[in-house]
Amino acid sequence: MAKKSKPDTVSGVIVINKHEGVTSFRIISILKRMFDTPRVGHTGTLDPMATGVLPVLLGRAVKASDYVMSYEKRYVAEIKFGIVTDTEDITGEILESSDKLPEESDVISAAKSFIGEIMQTPPMYSAIKIDGRKLVDIAREGGTVERKARPVVIHGIEVEKLSADTYRLDVTCSKGTYIRTLCADIGKVLGCGAVMSALTRVRTGNFTLDDAVNIEELEKMSFEERLKLPKPVETLFEEYPVLSLSQFHAKLFLDGAALYQKKIHANFEDGQLIRVKYGDAFLGLGRAETGEDGIPKVRPEKLFMLTRPW
Repeated sequence: MAKKSKPDTVSGVIVINKHEGVTSFRIISILKRMFDTPRVGHTGTLDPMATGVLPVLLGRAVKASDYVMSYEKRYVAEIKFGIVTDTEDITGEILESSDKLPEESDVISAAKSFIGEIMQTPPMYSAIKIDGRKLVDIAREGGTVERKARPVVIHGIEVEKLSADTYRLDVTCSKGTYIRTLCADIGKVLGCGAVMSALTRVRTGNFTLDDAVNIEELEKMSFEERLKLPKPVETLFEEYPVLSLSQFHAKLFLDGAALYQKKIHANFEDGQLIRVKYGDAFLGLGRAETGEDGIPKVRPEKLFMLTRPW
């Protein structure tokens, strides 16, 4: 007989202030133990040397990972000029070095030139898989494979000089952006090489360091105290409009039925994601669409409430 999975002890999102020297997967493992649930997922990894905002999904909230991964992010990084490493950060093996250091005005100009949509080639030392293997595993074996450049968006970069060879970058960007690759590319433009020497993620979507708790703090709490910390799943979708349903239509929605917008007095544009509620209860996400019959509807996109709230 198949083993029944135990029910979730908690469902929601907790924002971790990740400490340096630990992988995101290690954080997940720790939280599985702390919250006594096997259903834990992150929303975009941070390198071991990086610190900062790591939203973690617990229980049924794991189903929201695809949506959270797409959030805009903000990083504060340090870039060190004059060296090139195999990892594109300060932890790697030095491949090249240069005594040439750029002028502050040139650093600012080079960094600003990356604002907008750019093509970025993922680094070999990354968790991206090609033919079923992580690039980082191939790199650690001394190998390399061709990687396709992909589009990312740099929404803004602010530059502050810290010393002759080190600057601070404040970067707002799209998902999938590698800050160490951005640092390496800035170094290439300036002709002196550069690596990322520090990195803190200060925001993912609407989650900031002000929302975050560190692992050491969690360790000191009782299990009951920890259970009070996760934010409701609905907080992941606060930017979406709300649709409040009657009990009759809420039942249909939870049963997987598409609802005619005219019947529920709604008027959403095709493609719009919607927070669907019954009273104070968050049922899940709906998406507006016009079917082949030409009638606008709201269909269930992702349900987060399994039990009926009445």
